[in-house]
Amino acid sequence: MSPLAELLLVLVVLGMAVKLLLLNFWRAVLFVSPGSVRLLPVVPAEGMQVPPGLAPLASELQALGFVPLGSHVEKPRFQKGTPSYDFAHAGEHTFATLHFSPRGEPRVYLLTPLAPEGFVLTAGHPRPGFEVPGRYRSGGFLESSPERLLQFHRVRLLGLQPSEDFTWEERLRLGQAWYRGLGQREIRRQNLQGLLWTVVALAIVAGLFLGGGRPV
Repeated sequence: MSPLAELLLVLVVLGMAVKLLLLNFWRAVLFVSPGSVRLLPVVPAEGMQVPPGLAPLASELQALGFVPLGSHVEKPRFQKGTPSYDFAHAGEHTFATLHFSPRGEPRVYLLTPLAPEGFVLTAGHPRPGFEVPGRYRSGGFLESSPERLLQFHRVRLLGLQPSEDFTWEERLRLGQAWYRGLGQREIRRQNLQGLLWTVVALAIVAGLFLGGGRPV
């Protein structure tokens, strides 16, 4: 192989490795340190403006008796963060949060804190089920309306004791606690692939430089 062709091959491989790193490094960081995600308040209820793509879900929630609390951003390291719009229904002992998926799909999930500690999380989209008996239940139901989702959520709360604080401040505190505690196993499961691709990309870069510029 000519030196020019070899150089071009090295640059192509290096470019692929850099692209892998850009796509996956933040997921690797999230796998290693789930608690590094920050929940940042944006505006309280009176200033919250739900995007048009989430407005139908917001209307359905309010028809069920949920009231707006405010909006926040969930920000992993090296990412802009996901805007989220929070509601609460104290009578149902449930928070509701709206957001867009990475593909731009509108999503809703319900969250109930348990006393003295724990969560029940029910999502309106596919989500692998996970349970810690008496402390944590999570799962998802495909394309469920907020009304149907609330019905599922009530059933999943049976036998558990919800807490009583459904303020926006408590919603933000609970979200941070989820990332630092019971949610970590799920986060690591969701981001394992990102960690593996990051390791592959770093191995390629190391091989290029340690191997004298020859692709491994």
